[in-house]
Amino acid sequence: MNIQIKISKKPVEYTKAIAFLEKRLINLKNGKAPELVWILEHPDIYTGGISYKNYEILDKNIKITNTNRGGKITWHGPGQTICYFVIDLNKRNKDIRKFILNIEKVIIKTLDEYNIKSFPDRKNIGIWVKHKNKIKKIAAIGIKVKNWIAYHGFSINIKNELKSYKKIIPCGITTREVTNLKNLKDQKYNYFNKKVIKNFIKYLKV
Repeated sequence: MNIQIKISKKPVEYTKAIAFLEKRLINLKNGKAPELVWILEHPDIYTGGISYKNYEILDKNIKITNTNRGGKITWHGPGQTICYFVIDLNKRNKDIRKFILNIEKVIIKTLDEYNIKSFPDRKNIGIWVKHKNKIKKIAAIGIKVKNWIAYHGFSINIKNELKSYKKIIPCGITTREVTNLKNLKDQKYNYFNKKVIKNFIKYLKV
């Protein structure tokens, strides 16, 4: 597989990252660039997918950056790992469902390597954990497909603050909270990004 692996050490502005993904999509489609897996963090920002509603903004003072990914409103910021990708599904039987299932496996397998059990939910996209008898969200997934090329990505909460989620209805779900890995298990999450990439490459194989 010809896939570029990119890891940004400094936070990347959201709009710049999306512009980069959209340019890569065009170049990939035209055979001028390889597929991409990109790990980064964003500065503090709220983003809204194509299906969010205004009532899901609880604090009307915050700014929502609209995006063309699937899903509703979420927050990104320091302490949260973002994995973006530009992946050609033409090479993978044009199977969107299988691709999403593999994304879920990437997250679940990575967390399992830190002895954290997680699971998907067919009704509520994302990855979830059970903590203190409550089901909480640990990872969000938002994907856009154009010309059978999948892009955007997923986020995993490592040690980010959680109060920003109180200003929105995260992903449109009112009955469940959001958490991070530090709250679940206060341990070192060394080599986390490298493990995400390792598992992503594993599950991308046709």
